[in-house]
Amino acid sequence: MCRQVRMASNNPTSSPSASMSNSMIGSPQSARTLSQPRANGNTVQPPPAPHDMLIAANTLTQFVTVLFTSAGVTAENSAIVASHLVDANLKGHDSHGVGMIPHYIRNLLAKSMSPNAEIKVLKDNGAILLIDGCAGFGQVVGAQATKLALERVKDTGIVCVGLRNAHHLGRIGSYGEQCGNAGYVSIHFVNEVGHAPQVSPWGGRGRRMSTNPFCCVVPRPGTTPIVLDMATSAMARGRVRMAHMKDEPVADGALVDSEGLPTTDARVMFEAPFGALSPFGQHKGYGLALMCELLGGALVGHWTAQTEGRPNNTIINNMLMFVIDPDAFGGRAAFDAEAAAMIEYLRSTSPAKGFDKVRVPGERGLESSAARSAAGVPIDDNSWAGILRAARHVGLSQEKVAQLTGSPKFA
Repeated sequence: MCRQVRMASNNPTSSPSASMSNSMIGSPQSARTLSQPRANGNTVQPPPAPHDMLIAANTLTQFVTVLFTSAGVTAENSAIVASHLVDANLKGHDSHGVGMIPHYIRNLLAKSMSPNAEIKVLKDNGAILLIDGCAGFGQVVGAQATKLALERVKDTGIVCVGLRNAHHLGRIGSYGEQCGNAGYVSIHFVNEVGHAPQVSPWGGRGRRMSTNPFCCVVPRPGTTPIVLDMATSAMARGRVRMAHMKDEPVADGALVDSEGLPTTDARVMFEAPFGALSPFGQHKGYGLALMCELLGGALVGHWTAQTEGRPNNTIINNMLMFVIDPDAFGGRAAFDAEAAAMIEYLRSTSPAKGFDKVRVPGERGLESSAARSAAGVPIDDNSWAGILRAARHVGLSQEKVAQLTGSPKFA
């Protein structure tokens, strides 16, 4: 049995009940704020639009923590999820930031997730661990599984962890950073199930997969790790959702319409006749997405994206994670030196037209984090309205929200 921690009772007069339907979080007219989230994304968002509100990261984190505790989530889990979401915003991954709150509250009220669940170890063979996330908050069970892997790799040199049945894991790079900051290499294959597919296979027009993220992280002594964290679709679905909410076109090559023809109209993902996301790099992204399905989903003993007879009203991530100690192979000192030399070699080339310098994966996120930590986190009006509706439906009053955020806006 998966262990369920007692739910918090910070707001006993207004605890949510199962009778609260999805429609309470948003009407059909607000569907743009309610589309299912994606597990990942890798493109830094542009500067805030003139109409975006700016809110300090620590203020936003406190507000989100209170919002989740008001929904019955433990204080510890609320703080973990809030920090994860705000960190995604800081790093420029708004598609995986606080805009996820309406989806999480909807799934919590629908009982399609267990917000206070903890991981359960199903198999322990030393260097191989199989873990059930028990439909708990992905940010919580993902961090727990990664912590367990980091404890084990000290003895085994390499660890392979299968995490299955976790609610939305959020930004996969955060688990890679957890490994990289501890001095270890990590590789992550992730799939996403529990709702309709979103990505067409190369050569097809129908939706058959999700935007299955792939992540690889390399530690660097004395500085931040290299973080390759990407969707295997041409664009993360969360970014398409953001474009749809703002009535903006998406980049060429990201979407196909119902006929399989390229389009920049984000509506094809949310309004009939439906189109699909395209895999990045044509057959290459498609192949990597398939490996994420088979390794992240099937190998860990859970589902792939084929949906017949399976739930379609939630979002579940499965992940196959490798954590590697460089000393188990050529040695940490040699690895660090060669990696540093390679990065310097890459940086030594003159920048191409339109670029200021050569960057390594994850560097733009750090630049975004520094800028947004100073200026505030931008949140567009539609996203903020969805967050405020979620807050209201877990019992937070307009006055309490204004007190926590300093914002007079209330949907």
